[in-house]
Amino acid sequence: QVQLVESGGGLVQAGGSLRLSCAASGRSFNVYAMGWFRQAPGKEREFVAAIDVSGDTTYYDDSVKGRFTISRDNAKNMVYLQMNSLKPEDTAVYYCAAGWVLDTIRSGYDYWGQGTQVTVSS
Repeated sequence: QVQLVESGGGLVQAGGSLRLSCAASGRSFNVYAMGWFRQAPGKEREFVAAIDVSGDTTYYDDSVKGRFTISRDNAKNMVYLQMNSLKPEDTAVYYCAAGWVLDTIRSGYDYWGQGTQVTVSS
């Protein structure tokens, strides 16, 4: 089992950058694929990015491709989401998730963090 805690959210102007972090506790972090999802008010939780166990394979939603970068440090039990060129439509609560296989759908992940708010002002 793994516990996840996100941090790094905040308020930023359009065009700015933020780096989200997800700290994992538990003995088996490096067996999980990791994902980032987000949920805006009144909307469904949606896929943002995912990374496999080794960090060699990544997936991105088209809406963030070229602007966001997911990475992981297995030695530190950390996953990151570097977000550049932020837009107001990126405003959402961002969630870190862990699952057994690399996936782009919510049901593919078994463990979730509590989320961190990202607000992008125009």
